[in-house]
Amino acid sequence: MKHRNLLLVILLFALFLAEGAILPWLIPPAWQTRIVPHLVYIVILFVSVYQNRHKALLLGILFGLLQDVIYYGAMIGAYSFAMGFSAYLIGLLFKPNRTPLPFMLFAVLMGSLLLDSILSGTYKLFEINHQAYTWTLMNHILPNMIVHFIFALIVYVPLRRFLEKTKFRNRPREEKA
Repeated sequence: MKHRNLLLVILLFALFLAEGAILPWLIPPAWQTRIVPHLVYIVILFVSVYQNRHKALLLGILFGLLQDVIYYGAMIGAYSFAMGFSAYLIGLLFKPNRTPLPFMLFAVLMGSLLLDSILSGTYKLFEINHQAYTWTLMNHILPNMIVHFIFALIVYVPLRRFLEKTKFRNRPREEKA
């Protein structure tokens, strides 16, 4: 149990580092202002759907706070709130244990839209961003959704197996039979 949770946190931290160190080299310079992939958030959505929305809430708050402090220092707490809240809501909406691929990809798209919309609204509320939501939707949110969709499609099978093994091992003995 603890071993799998530690592996999950290590995976999330590795993806967190990749977001800042590797992805800027892979994304063409002209697109770097438009595409800001949140790979950690996609894995947290998988945790929310296939394991526990409360664990996803905690992971979203912790890794969102890391995002706020390390990458986006304009306002502390925006990513923390948005990642935790949206992961929890997606976990509420997609409760079934065996969510198939199309529903999980839909959950990723909805979670990505929700995360970026919350961030856009928060930055607009505190006058950090002065762009209209339609501009943000077309130039930032939709390209991010495409990248998140592709990443979720790539990691779906191995991540689902990993998370379902963890969930199966954490159940009490009478439920396993």
